[in-house]
Amino acid sequence: MENFSRNKEEYQPKMLVFACNWCSYAGADMAGVSRLQMPPNCRVVRVMCSARVGPEMVLSALFKGMDAVLVLGCHPGDCHYSEGNYYTRRRALVLEKMLDLLGIAKERFQVRWVSAAEGERFARTIREVVDQVTSLGPNPIDTSLESLDRKWQKSENSKSEARNSKQIQMTKIKNSKQKTK
Repeated sequence: MENFSRNKEEYQPKMLVFACNWCSYAGADMAGVSRLQMPPNCRVVRVMCSARVGPEMVLSALFKGMDAVLVLGCHPGDCHYSEGNYYTRRRALVLEKMLDLLGIAKERFQVRWVSAAEGERFARTIREVVDQVTSLGPNPIDTSLESLDRKWQKSENSKSEARNSKQIQMTKIKNSKQKTK
């Protein structure tokens, strides 16, 4: 469904990473302390638990121009809040179906598990997802100001046409009533 024609070398996907405070964010720290290379176009946001990342947050990020969203949580069974990552996994399945209905590739939203001691795994996961999204190309959701302006103009034009059509109908009704008198 998605189309990508620009030079892939100049394209660098923007990715938002939601990382669990107790495991994955510590894994990000470990990757940084170990000086592991990661793409510069990723923003990591610390959340208390991966279960705190709702579908509205993921959709909002995608609709505001992010090329991908990655949710990183504790390994199943290791959640600081007991069952948070199980909720995350269930929500992810539903969200993937929603994205499919919207025509957005499922690779643009991923959930992975990274513990505090897995700095290398954190960096590798980020690189893998960036590589997958790079092959997809830019986010197909057009949120540019020009596009939004065109959509607004189109909406205003159709409202204006509806008003004009209604006025014409009212005029015809008035004229027909006057003729019958």
